[in-house]
Amino acid sequence: MGKIVSKFGGSSLSDAKQYQKVRDIIEKDPRRVIIVPSAPGRRFDTDDKITDLLYQTYRLYQEGKDFRPVYAKVENRFDDITRELGLSLDIHSYLDVIIRDLENGANEDYCASRGEYLNGIILADYLGFLFVDPKDSIFFHADGVFDSERTQAALGESLKKAPAAIVPGFYGSKPNGCIHTFSRGGSDISGAIVARAASADLYENWTDVSGLMMADPRVVENVKPIAHITYPELRELSYMGATVMHEESVFPVHRAGIPTNIRNTNDPDLRGTMITLEGTDSNNPYVITGIAGKKGFSVVSIEKAMMNSEKGFGRRVLQAVEEAGLSFEHLPTGIDTICVVLSTEELEPVRERLIARIMEATSPDTVTVHDQMSLIATVGRGMVHNPGTAARLFTALSREKVNVRMIDQGSSELSILVGVDHKDFEPSIRAIYEEFVQ
Repeated sequence: MGKIVSKFGGSSLSDAKQYQKVRDIIEKDPRRVIIVPSAPGRRFDTDDKITDLLYQTYRLYQEGKDFRPVYAKVENRFDDITRELGLSLDIHSYLDVIIRDLENGANEDYCASRGEYLNGIILADYLGFLFVDPKDSIFFHADGVFDSERTQAALGESLKKAPAAIVPGFYGSKPNGCIHTFSRGGSDISGAIVARAASADLYENWTDVSGLMMADPRVVENVKPIAHITYPELRELSYMGATVMHEESVFPVHRAGIPTNIRNTNDPDLRGTMITLEGTDSNNPYVITGIAGKKGFSVVSIEKAMMNSEKGFGRRVLQAVEEAGLSFEHLPTGIDTICVVLSTEELEPVRERLIARIMEATSPDTVTVHDQMSLIATVGRGMVHNPGTAARLFTALSREKVNVRMIDQGSSELSILVGVDHKDFEPSIRAIYEEFVQ
């Protein structure tokens, strides 16, 4: 019998009722033997996330202010969960340890990680599973970089000894034993790491949505779900703003060839979105898989006659960008033009210095900066070797009178990237969606 690693997000474990839904889901499939919980999320729109309260507790303590009223909210939430589930677990003994550790110099990451830790303790007691503390098996280097290979060996060994285990998300430890966390949303990363270490047949990511959508539902009404997507497609969409899964969480399961299924805890009968290494045409009825975009870019355009015959020109441009402490998003080029797409927010403090350095390094005919640009990626394995896809896309934009300021398509043909003015961002996404899906 194969193993399934199931990660449950904060909304899935926000209160006792959600815990009961999670137990029902786990009991429906005996292969669900390794569970990765997040900290409790919001129960309603104005509610607090437990992780936010823990960060507040730490800051107030460091400032010498009264942190008890904030920490009391944390205590009350976990007390409510254990009481309503009818558990005999003394959760206050664990809550008291956190305060003692805080007073003895525990770091911010330790405090922030306790939501996952406590949820893991409760869930292990509720399900009768073994609790596996990530501090003993998920490791970071001293500089905070994730130690993949050490973790793989240690966590894999720990999970071999556990027929059924709870492994909290979000945190691990450094060589000195101090708790260290991933970035916010990092329980997704933990889940994928655990799935790889367990050699799982499937990684389930349970949340409060029924999988990925083909476009942002805030932009496109009645948007259709994505039934199946490949890891390379997901990478393109997540980079350009699709946020159901943490971007870094794709890598461990992708590397191990483990399929991922995004499911809805509140509607578990839906199949959700399946993510695999490869797909077939039968998986997707549309030419495209999805559309995603971001605002807030600037394009630095450098023009110089006979640029293409000047050796090292592109290297000098990118060197100037690097010296300014910037990373570029895209690099569309022409015979006599090279454009560097940068984050406007990051560019602003060093704009004049960057332009001056480019002028000094390349002696161009002109350097211009175009702000207020948005990037939109149309992604789909169905576009590969499919004649007319680009023509349909640009015809759809033309009908909306959208001025396309930049075009970029890689040799893989997996995505077409266009740059448009901010004002055209949402109309462009709707136009592309209507062309390929409606």
